[in-house]
Amino acid sequence: MRLARLFCPLIPLLTVTPVFAQVPDPSTLRQQIRNYREANESQILQELEALLAIPNNAADDINIRRNATHLVAMLESRGIEAQLLEVEGSPPAVYGELRTNGATRTVVFYAHYDGQPVDSSRWASSPWVPILRTAALFDGGTEIPFPRAGERVDPESRIYARSASDDKSPIVAMLVALDALRAAGVAPSINMKFFFEGEEEAGSRHLRAMLTAHRDLLTADAWLFMDGPVHQTRAPMVDFGVRGITGLDLTVFGPTRPLHSGHYGNWAPNPNVVLAHLIASMRDLDGHITIDGYYDDVRPVTPAEYAALAATPPIDGQLRTDFGLAATEAGNAPLLERLMLPALNVGGLQGGLTGPGSANLIGTEASAYIDFRLVPDQTPERVRELVEAHLVKQGIHLVREVPDSQTRSRYPRIARLSWGSGYPALRTPMDAPASRAVVRTVELALGRSIVQLPTSGGSLGIYHFDEILKTPLIFVPIVNHDNNQHGQDENLRLQNLWDGLELIGGLMARLGLEWRDAT
Repeated sequence: MRLARLFCPLIPLLTVTPVFAQVPDPSTLRQQIRNYREANESQILQELEALLAIPNNAADDINIRRNATHLVAMLESRGIEAQLLEVEGSPPAVYGELRTNGATRTVVFYAHYDGQPVDSSRWASSPWVPILRTAALFDGGTEIPFPRAGERVDPESRIYARSASDDKSPIVAMLVALDALRAAGVAPSINMKFFFEGEEEAGSRHLRAMLTAHRDLLTADAWLFMDGPVHQTRAPMVDFGVRGITGLDLTVFGPTRPLHSGHYGNWAPNPNVVLAHLIASMRDLDGHITIDGYYDDVRPVTPAEYAALAATPPIDGQLRTDFGLAATEAGNAPLLERLMLPALNVGGLQGGLTGPGSANLIGTEASAYIDFRLVPDQTPERVRELVEAHLVKQGIHLVREVPDSQTRSRYPRIARLSWGSGYPALRTPMDAPASRAVVRTVELALGRSIVQLPTSGGSLGIYHFDEILKTPLIFVPIVNHDNNQHGQDENLRLQNLWDGLELIGGLMARLGLEWRDAT
């Protein structure tokens, strides 16, 4: 009963009318949503605060289920049919469905409710006690109380808590946007489904099985992912893909015990030197990957994607200043162009000691972690084949376990490889009817042009959705780019939440109409 009262919508449930019958013009709709938000800011923030207060470490099974149950109550209080979806060994996903009479398109709104682990000692406040501050911590923001009923708060204020941006605030934005439409008497133009994953930050290990088991329930004409931040300029953004990834732990071996570098240097192979040469043989200083055949599978950039890149506000100069970089790779080539290409990143190196603990020794082994960012149509399996063939060409004998004495005595250069599983990239065509309809709807909802990106730089294992459900996947983020997601002091800028309400409300109300016109 307490949950039902907490999530009770502020207006009666709307009797759904035929689609398109009550869709106002975009500026009127935007103002209606804004009016609703301004009158109910304290209640909206109270609902978000209650959700953020439930710990959501992906490894915490008990609290993950508390989150899921809480979300079901939030959906059901709005008349959305809700249930938990599970497969053997998985945390629950939260599913909801709301149909509209006359709608011809069905859209799934995706977010995840689980969060990254936290080191509370590194936070300025408890990650599970949401704090409202006047501004960002790096701008000297100070704590203020959450607003009481009828009060409003400066939109530059920020909420600090784990998952304040990634992804609990988008979930609240979806549901409050529906409340705002109902208050305005506006019916959605689409059938809506909601899928809130509970394992995204733990690698979505059971996602493929879940999508397969519930394929019929999750079928739709498009999935809209509300995960991730907006553009670095704070401009609203729609992007159409993510890069894939596979990771490699690479270890090379030297003598079986450390050797004095004076007595044995230039005679005994030094694993640090061998590793440095191997890495240098795989990529140059401008990021070009020099492995034979590596670019053969790369899908060419389309004219629509080139046009989107050219229209994106320039940010490279400011980023170089922010990051203290005199220059960037490939002769200051634009960042967005670089994201369309594969990347080989050396995430870590280990071999011997430096600084106060350094010693004049030849070590026994050296290791590196390398992540390979993939683009369509590369696959992790093919990348592994190419990398391993390259290492063999460099005279390396490959092993999967620590080499025994017989192997050491037979092969002069040995490397142990341990690959992560990885997944391929995905990129939805920007000129597809669904893509054009989403872009047009978002622009109308916000009353301004938006940034369109063919792909983000990060990686996300959403290829399961494409392979199993075979539906367009489009990213429509709303949270601030400087939100510290995954790190300490994760936060949400309130203006991003308020803009997100107008964006999502516009999608719910107008996407069916714009999609009809885009086909």
